Amino acid sequence: MTELSQTDRVILQLLQANAREKLETIAFETGLSVATVQRRIKHLKSSGVITSETALISPEAVGYSMTFLIMVELERERLDQVDAFRRKVRAEPHVQQCYYITGDADFALITVAKDMQDFENLTNRLFFDDANVKRFRTSVVMNRTKISLNVPLAE
Repeated sequence: MTELSQTDRVILQLLQANAREKLETIAFETGLSVATVQRRIKHLKSSGVITSETALISPEAVGYSMTFLIMVELERERLDQVDAFRRKVRAEPHVQQCYYITGDADFALITVAKDMQDFENLTNRLFFDDANVKRFRTSVVMNRTKISLNVPLAE
C-alpha cells in the first residue's frame, strides 16, 4: 500500500470528480505549484495509485437501455477453469464489471444490453456455450441509483 499524504488525497479527490481537472485548479486547491502537482500526479500514476483515466458514457445515450446483475456458478472451480471464464468475460464488451466472489455464486457480473434479444445473445455466448457454467441467475436493473468507482479517501 502506498502511503498517501493529505495533499495526495486532495489531488485524488479532485481527479476522481474530474479526471481532466486543470492543473492550475488542483494547484490552487492544494496550495502547490503547477509543476509540483504535475510531479505528484506522475508519481501517483507510476506507483499504480491512479490506474487509468476514462470517460463515463451513458449507456442509454448509445442504445444500451438495459442493465443486468448476473450471478454465475461454475461447475468446476479449478484454476484453469476460473481463468478461462475470466478471459471470456474480459473479452466481452457487454460486461462492464466482473467480480470473483465467495458465497453461493463464483462470479458477479454487471452487463448491459440493447434489448432482451441482445441479452439472450450475450447469455448464449457467455453461459450456454460454456460447459463449465453450472447455472446463472439474472436480476434486471430497474434504476441506476448510483454509478461510481470512486474510492473513499478520507483518513
